[in-house]
Amino acid sequence: MRDLRNIVEQMSIKDKMAEITQLCGSGYGEDENVFMGIDYQFELAQHMVDNVGSVLGISGAGRVKAIQKKHLETSAHKIPLLFMHDIIHGYKTIFPSPLAMSCTWQPGLVKVSAEIAAKEAAVSGLHLTFSPMCDLARDARWGRVVETSGEDVYLNALYAKAYVEGYQGNDVSSRYKIASCLKHFAAYGIAEGGRDYHTTEASEYSLREYHFPAYKAAVDAGAKMVMTSFNALNGIPSTGNQWLFQDVLRKEWGFAGTVISDCTAIVELIHHGFAADEAEAAKKAIDAGVDIEMVSNTYYNHVQRLIENGKLTEAQIDEAVYRVLVMKEELGLFDNPYKDADEGLEKQYVLCDSHRQAAREIARESMVLLKNDGVLPLEKNAEKIALLGPFADSRQMLDSWSVCGEEKDCITLKEAFLEKTDIKCVSAPGIMKYEETRIEEAVKLAESSDVIILALGEDPLMSGESNSRMDIALPGYQELFAERIFSLGKSVIVVLYNGRPLAIPNIAKKASAVLEAWFPGTEGNRAVCDVLLGDHSPGGRLTMSFPYAVGQCPIYYDRYSSGRPAKDVYHSDRFSLRYMDGQSVPLYPFGYGLTYTQFKYGDVILSKHLMKKNETIMASCVIKNVGERQGTETVQLYLRDMAGSLVRPIRMLKGFERVTLKEGEEREVRFMIGEEMLKFHTLETGFAAEQGKFRVYIARDASVEEYAEFEFFY
Repeated sequence: MRDLRNIVEQMSIKDKMAEITQLCGSGYGEDENVFMGIDYQFELAQHMVDNVGSVLGISGAGRVKAIQKKHLETSAHKIPLLFMHDIIHGYKTIFPSPLAMSCTWQPGLVKVSAEIAAKEAAVSGLHLTFSPMCDLARDARWGRVVETSGEDVYLNALYAKAYVEGYQGNDVSSRYKIASCLKHFAAYGIAEGGRDYHTTEASEYSLREYHFPAYKAAVDAGAKMVMTSFNALNGIPSTGNQWLFQDVLRKEWGFAGTVISDCTAIVELIHHGFAADEAEAAKKAIDAGVDIEMVSNTYYNHVQRLIENGKLTEAQIDEAVYRVLVMKEELGLFDNPYKDADEGLEKQYVLCDSHRQAAREIARESMVLLKNDGVLPLEKNAEKIALLGPFADSRQMLDSWSVCGEEKDCITLKEAFLEKTDIKCVSAPGIMKYEETRIEEAVKLAESSDVIILALGEDPLMSGESNSRMDIALPGYQELFAERIFSLGKSVIVVLYNGRPLAIPNIAKKASAVLEAWFPGTEGNRAVCDVLLGDHSPGGRLTMSFPYAVGQCPIYYDRYSSGRPAKDVYHSDRFSLRYMDGQSVPLYPFGYGLTYTQFKYGDVILSKHLMKKNETIMASCVIKNVGERQGTETVQLYLRDMAGSLVRPIRMLKGFERVTLKEGEEREVRFMIGEEMLKFHTLETGFAAEQGKFRVYIARDASVEEYAEFEFFY
């Protein structure tokens, strides 16, 4: 490894500040000055542009190589640029949204998607992606749930690890690998009221039990970078939070990589009321351990004077610069500044057939069958299918974080059906605005068709960053339109395209079948057809609860116990944990999902009912396919700690197994329960298991009540 400390010593303060500044692509000839909704009015000194350390939002092998070549000519110390981008769930081949992919309950598939995304991004000149998003989602009103892996602690950690391993491999300098940046540290997913950028409040107990595990898993997997979150956490904005970054991330977890602010988050410390001016904002971010400032330029403009005034030390800056140079060295950029950028390989791999096929397979696995009254899979001898609604003939299969993806590379649901079947398919324009003539046109098509499919959902810009919603029902006039179609008295199949759980009680009641397709990506509609026509049995399971009504939000399965639990979750006693005007349980619970067969669960059997320290218990259950075709069931293991020094959740997912059974086949599914599964951050003994009784649930989803019980003792 070259002497990076020596390079740092040779740099002036201004050189160092440029190195730890990241510029938006607009500084390199982009036509627009608006990126992610921010209007940049920052004055850029030529010295900064010549010596800047990293660039955001530029890709394409030819363009990246040209910019890198020019930079190496102008940079005072010939330090290569880092090119970073938001490759959230695919580069050009777009996979389903992260929330959708989490519903596969298959971390291995998520790893494959990250490997493919890394390959396409790498040959297109990129070095780092701002992924994975490790925030735990609690509130469906929050637009960024689309980027998360849902509401569960255990699953979130598995997926965080899978993303990092997929992007980086065993050696991030190797071919077709890029660095990963975990975001957003910390607790961004519990923004008050579900409003993006809003403040968050969480006890240290809650942070360590619910929110930290996924971040920690990404750090342990080797993520090279961590991004600050926009929110204030317990009164301190994350971008200036020394406890989060210096104490927890670096000292406690041993993170040696680079910390970057989110976009303009340092200057936004002023808006938080945490800093009086840009100079104070820069000081507080440096003190917190933020190495790179994204897009704004408070570091470049103010740090030298802060050092001269004794408010910062040059040693603090040197450490930040050194960490950035270490990452460039680890990527191999000093030896090969262009790394994998290659126009020929870009043409060969980007959107290639094998990548598209992987996207199709993962999209099929991510879809969740919410309801089926026997109308699915579709009979292939039908004569006419009416495809109705705003997504019936739309290419809007990509969510708002598919920044390099293009809708032109998708096909419509109608086109997908025409590829796969000879059934006559007719479509009517979508109903986002109430237009009586168009509704009547759709009604006539429905009346004359054998099969009616309503393709409904959100516009892609209704989820993602800054896209919080007060009302999470179907937008526009879709509910009215659906009611008009239901009134015909015919079977109606609803396919949902959306980035968050929706409140759809009327759809759930009146539709004959409901398939949650999410924003399924480049090959999404081909995957939808595979499922509807029975060429693939749906196997997805929800990783976020669907509320019955928006007033239930935030709603999640692993809530703490209450002193007055509801005896009947639908209609309970007055003085209990309930709503007086509706049910207290979700419309569809965490872990829920149907397939084209049915499974019967036997009793939960434990190998013993007393468990000593360092011992294990075997929990088992016989699962039988009692339907008429082969299918895959995701068998879930939940535990409940019945009494502790702190209140414990009513249950927590601790394991799962996907089981494929033929018609009539049965199998015993076994889970090994060890002491590690019982541990939590206790009041007095640290992370430990406490003595007492535990319930064991082996179930199809988080709502099942049957259990067995054992006692743990020292």
